[in-house]
Amino acid sequence: MMSIDKSRNHRAKVLYALCVSDDSTPNYKIRGLEAAPVYSIDQDGLRAVVSDTLSTRLRPERRNITAHQAVLHKLTEEGTVLPMRFGVIARNAEAVKNLLVANQDTIREHFERLDGCVEMGLRVSWDVTNIYEYFVATYPVLSETRDEIWNGNSNANNHREEKIRLGNLYESLRSGDRKESTEKVKEVLLDYCEEIIENPVKKEKDVMNLACLVARERMDEFAKGVFEASKLFDNVYLFDYTGPWAPHNFVTLDLHAPTAKKKTLTRAGTLSD
Repeated sequence: MMSIDKSRNHRAKVLYALCVSDDSTPNYKIRGLEAAPVYSIDQDGLRAVVSDTLSTRLRPERRNITAHQAVLHKLTEEGTVLPMRFGVIARNAEAVKNLLVANQDTIREHFERLDGCVEMGLRVSWDVTNIYEYFVATYPVLSETRDEIWNGNSNANNHREEKIRLGNLYESLRSGDRKESTEKVKEVLLDYCEEIIENPVKKEKDVMNLACLVARERMDEFAKGVFEASKLFDNVYLFDYTGPWAPHNFVTLDLHAPTAKKKTLTRAGTLSD
């Protein structure tokens, strides 16, 4: 286990990730939040990657989030890690060790499931100027309904209701297209992934947002799988994959401090000893 001075032991710790310890003393050669050196705290074969802080709460500013992600990216290059959410602070080194001891079973279970894997992201979007007009041109029922409303002589109240009906039809068609497209892509990619998670889409033109758990040695095969899936669609569908990342979407740790009254670690929480 890495030897650290007593003053460092008592400082608060920013937690970045959990790893399996190999009894070595890692030299990460990277600085974390507040430009603090990154180092490890080991306990019973498990390792927490941390840096010291004088803060009790970390603001989710771009520079802080960027620093957190840079540490995770570096760790992911070196091996399997369980990423911690941004902003988790432990009161001192002893609190970190207690965290590892109290949650060692669930931490080890995660490592068994995620060992040798990374997360790859896949976003598919409609590459069109106007998504509504694209659907009008693609689905006759939508264009016919729109023309009926535009050419009708209904009063103001009925016209408003008909516009709502048109909007609902558009939303239904878009939702159906998303679902059908996602199933087609997943059917292909499951041959190249361990698991796939569907994340919510954020933009109107987004078709799907997938998180894929991929064995590190199969990353090139995964890229081929994305290309294979893209061939099922025309050029309107834009495929964009990213990674490798730490497996954020596949970590479901519910870490607790070993106190009389268990306290769950929160996104901006402080873990006491």
